[in-house]
Order: sequence, then structure tokens, then C-alpha cells
Amino acid sequence: MRLYPGIGVQAADILLPKSGINLTQWASIACDQFTSQPEYWQKVAQIVGDAPSTFKLTLPEVYLGTAEETARVQSTQQAMRTYLEEGLLVNHEGLILVERSVDGKTRRGLMLALDLEHYDYNKGSQTLIRATEGTILDRLPPRMRIREGAALELPHILVLIDDPDRTVIEPVAAQKDRLPRLYDFDLMLDSGHLRGYGIDDLALERQVMAALEKLADPAAFAKKYDVTPDHGVLLFAMGDGNHSLATAKAIWEKIKPQVGMNHPARYALVEIENVHDEGLEFEPIHRVLFHVQQNLAESLRHYFGNKYSLIPCSTEEEMVAKGEGPSGPEQLIGLCSVGGYQILAIKDPSSNLPVGTLQGFIDQWLKKGGAEKIDYVHGKDVVCGLGSQPGNLGFYLPRMPKSDLFKTVILDGALPRKTFSMGEAKEKRFYMEARKIA
Repeated sequence: MRLYPGIGVQAADILLPKSGINLTQWASIACDQFTSQPEYWQKVAQIVGDAPSTFKLTLPEVYLGTAEETARVQSTQQAMRTYLEEGLLVNHEGLILVERSVDGKTRRGLMLALDLEHYDYNKGSQTLIRATEGTILDRLPPRMRIREGAALELPHILVLIDDPDRTVIEPVAAQKDRLPRLYDFDLMLDSGHLRGYGIDDLALERQVMAALEKLADPAAFAKKYDVTPDHGVLLFAMGDGNHSLATAKAIWEKIKPQVGMNHPARYALVEIENVHDEGLEFEPIHRVLFHVQQNLAESLRHYFGNKYSLIPCSTEEEMVAKGEGPSGPEQLIGLCSVGGYQILAIKDPSSNLPVGTLQGFIDQWLKKGGAEKIDYVHGKDVVCGLGSQPGNLGFYLPRMPKSDLFKTVILDGALPRKTFSMGEAKEKRFYMEARKIA
């Protein structure tokens, strides 16, 4: 491993499955996907069977809060030890170029480790690595229980850089044909294709780091975003996996006094991607409320007064078109229920983004017992399918332009939680690489 402390980066020792392992069975999707669709994870279990798989090294969040949670935490940690003891993982030193193709789009990233000493997920932080949305502290304890006893980390974390001139990742991708191909296979359940290339050329690695250093230059940063020097440089902005990185940070702060600064848990393995990659799309994250207990219209009236209206839609397509269309002075949010489709229109909103305005209402409504549970879901079919079931409500949100991300976080701090997603659910990162943290 090699350290680049000025930009908080480690070219890490990365573990990959040994030759002969079926990679389609090995790689499984991020644990925080399909959390209201246990049938997806049943299919994964059937595909994997008895084969070695990252499905057995991670805890899908569909099992959090269930009778299976404790047993699965223990079996996950035991599987990590077993895979290491049996030599199922082999070491690769240095960066890995990742190419993911799905639904006609290809996006590229680099695997590296980030120094958690440069990361602060609290709102208003000025660190080199920052959260882009609110971190829900209540979501950390179950993740901490998994990581505290884990020998390995397997990241689904995607971190963004703002590189419009394409100086960091794209020059590496242009040379991929001369790099050793580490893996090349189809992902399970129609989730596309994954390739990985080892960056074994130290000069190419240093070229990547020099480009990142230029992005982190304080004078260039201030000019780029038209900010004063008191704004700290933001080089790495969280894309996906914010709570996983926050968990790694919490564990590091907890053990740091005992283990000292030179410990593998100080770093977290991530994939960095360029926000300007044409294959990267920002998708909205929708809300579903389960077992609604109170009348929605009455609750909206208590919260918004006369600043809201509900507009009927005859079809799902009409709701989507209006929700995605120009909103004018009002913010427009789609609404799916057993009774059909509507648009929630809000005047004089409390947030610049519809998701922020809506989340304020939902948080208060949940505290008052308006519904039993909320889930954050991807895709029109999922939010409308779940929201249209008896007792449920689905809120369909418009997408946020990805070009707004860095400037918004720099000037306003973290966005409302669960504002955007990097692609639909099946486009999420699959667990492939691992790293020792114990």
C-alpha cells in the first residue's frame, strides 16, 4: 500500500476472489437495496446456493429488525474468517479501474481507500471528504455491530469527484487495454456487466494522484466555485453508502485511542466516480409509508395550512409527467395510494428541493403516529406498486440535476437525507473487492 496524505488517499491492498470462483455468484448487490422486497434476496440466495459469495459476507438490510438479524451478523463474521483461512481471497496491491455496464450505460470508477481522518459527516463540515446528505445517527448502531467484529470490509460506497475536464479517471480508462484484466463477468439478476483492471504502473498511479491534488488546490477550488478561502476544499463528496462510511468513521474514532494511528481501520475502501461521467445518472429516491393511521389531507392541512393542494391524476403516467415537468412557483410531488394518483402541490416551500419540503412533513407526521414505517425506494414501479397497496402511501419525487451537487453542498451544507441515488436499484454497486480491517 502507498499513502498520499495530502489528499487523504491510500493505494490499498485489495482482496479479490481466487481463480475458479464463479464471479456471478460471488458478487451481490449493495445491502441497502430492495429493503421492502424480500423476494429479491430469496432469488439471490437461490442463485448463490453453497458457493462462496459476498452475499454471505454482508447483511442485507431487509433482515434488520427481524429474528434473523443476530444470527446473520454472526454468520457473516464467521464467513469472513473462513474465507480468509481457506485462501479464497488473493491480494492485489494498488488501484483498480472499474467499468460497470447496465441498461446501455457504462460508468467508470477507481477503487482506493480514503483516510477517515479527513472525513466528517456532520452538517457544516469543511473537511476534504464530506457527506452530501443528512446522516441518520440511529442507522449507525446495527452497522457498527457488523463492522466491529468483522475481519473484512466490502464496500458499496461510491464517492464523487467534480472533474469536468476529466483528468483523473478518464485518462486511465483510455489506457485500459494495456492493463491486466482482473475480472470480467455478468452480474446476477439482469444487473449488467462488470470489469476490473489492475493499475500496476506506478507512473499511472502517480498521474491519478497528481490530478486529484490539482482538484484539491485551495486557490483553484476557490476560483472554481467562486467562494472565499474560509470554505474548506471539498474533494470527495459522498454519492452512495453514506451511512456505511459514517459507520467506518464511528468505529475508527472508537478504537483509535487503543490501536494508534497506524491501523487499517483508519481507512475505508471506496470507489470514486466523476460526477460528469455520462454513464452516471442521478435518480430520485422515493418514499413509501406503511400502515398509515391518520388522514393525509387533514395532516397536510395542519402542517402546510393553505399552502398545499391535491390535484387528481387519471393515470400513473399523468402523475409522473406532471411531477417531472416544470413546477413554476410550486413544488410538485407525485402521490400514489389505493385510491389512485394525485399531485401534491406546495406553495412557498420550506426547502429549495421538493424532497426537503416533503421530508419535513413526513418526519413530523411519523412522530405523531401518522404511519408505522417509512422506506426509501428506487424506481417508479416500486413506489407506485407499494404505495397503491391498502394502508400505504407512495410519494414520487422529481430528480435533482447532478451538476448542482458540489456547489450546493459547499454553500448550503448537506442536502436532505435520501435526496438522490446514483442510478436505479439494480444499477447499484455490487460487492466484489474486499479489504482487511482487523
